[in-house]
Amino acid sequence: MNTATSRPDSSANAAAVKPRNAHPFGHLNAVRRFVAPAVTRPFAIVETIGFMLIVCLLCWHFDPSDPLLLNTGFPWLWFATLVVALRYGTLLGLLASAVLVGAWLLHTHGVDTAWPTTFFIGGLLQTILVGHFGDIWGARAQRANALNGYLNDRLVAITNSHYLMRLSHERLEKDLLSKPTTLRDSITELRRLSVAHGLEEPRTRAAGDMPGTHELLEFVAQACQIEVAALFPVQGGKAGATALARVGDAFELDAHDDLVARALETKSVAHLRSDERPVVHTSLLVCAPVVAADGDVLALLAIRRMPFLSLNFDNLQLLLVLLGYYADGVEHSRQVREILDVVPACPYEFALDMSRLSRLARTAGIASSLVALVFPHDDAGDSFFEHVMRRRRSLDLLWPIRTEGKSVLVNLMPATDETGVDGYLARIEASLRVQFDLDLEGARIGVHTLHLGSGAPGSALRGLLTRSGIDG
Repeated sequence: MNTATSRPDSSANAAAVKPRNAHPFGHLNAVRRFVAPAVTRPFAIVETIGFMLIVCLLCWHFDPSDPLLLNTGFPWLWFATLVVALRYGTLLGLLASAVLVGAWLLHTHGVDTAWPTTFFIGGLLQTILVGHFGDIWGARAQRANALNGYLNDRLVAITNSHYLMRLSHERLEKDLLSKPTTLRDSITELRRLSVAHGLEEPRTRAAGDMPGTHELLEFVAQACQIEVAALFPVQGGKAGATALARVGDAFELDAHDDLVARALETKSVAHLRSDERPVVHTSLLVCAPVVAADGDVLALLAIRRMPFLSLNFDNLQLLLVLLGYYADGVEHSRQVREILDVVPACPYEFALDMSRLSRLARTAGIASSLVALVFPHDDAGDSFFEHVMRRRRSLDLLWPIRTEGKSVLVNLMPATDETGVDGYLARIEASLRVQFDLDLEGARIGVHTLHLGSGAPGSALRGLLTRSGIDG
């Protein structure tokens, strides 16, 4: 779902979200990247050879009789190979050393001169040592940069989530006295809306239809203070002429409207106060697309009249979030409805994840499993029940069922095959043995498993519940 919208006060928003980067070298970043590059470039071989040739030519210019500075009392020329080794690592440091050897051979060609063993062996050992140091710290710096990039992405995601949560709390504080439900309850109701209406409508309904559009528009109009609006279907990237639902006076949608074109192009909210491009031809205030999780635009909400103070970033952001939650429910309504037809008591979130995992098992062959643990309904059984619930895995989805005679814990385990189920049961049994000195059999806990496959998920879940002793 694309939730990007344009804040009306663009200059203040740009100043608020402008990233600040710390540069310890001030404005010398280009020089720093040239002296100490983050990665070795392919052109480094040419740079190394050229640098060493320039150094050798300069030394020859200063003292043609001793271009390697062998008689100066200190191996000054090895500073050049040291710089190359620190900059590019051991291999190119050895290449720089080979250039020095070649320069010595060229200088002594045809002259009977003894090989300066100490000079070259000491320089090579120094180059290898320094190059090894450069390789180690270059790899560490690269890993640190990669980790910092990942942490920066996580920080941005957490910051965005925190910002949306702050908006939710602020809106809850403002609307607490006038609205009977919280924002979370409203979103949950929207996600159930498509499934609930899908259960009541005939099965011959077209796949592209959107159930509960009138209730959706009424709820959105109340939450976002919309006075005149209409919801139009979108097929093939074009908005239809017949409205699915209306609020207020009726009006026709102009397919060539600038706001309509911008909303369909960007898949985000387009409004008059946006400063992206000037709006020339429009009779609307806001256009908001209903975008599913896979990026498909299902419908377009065209708003013709709303209070001026409601045309702000927070209100438009809420509008797009509510429409996105509804689109997510429409996208999975058929799969969820098939499960709820067979098991009406199944929670919506549980049915949604089960439908997704069943489709994943059919299309990609990724196995997922259901494990039903049956506990006796007494004091000891309730203790075992609570203990196992606290031992859930982070990715698992639990559905606790309590009846008069037993308690059943249905655990949906994504991407878990038979081996994973055996490991999960072994961990549960080991935990019970440590806590209560009992195994599954001693605690009178029944185990029933189901592996999601090509069959209908609703019928498979019904069979698992029947084996667990749940009839309703």
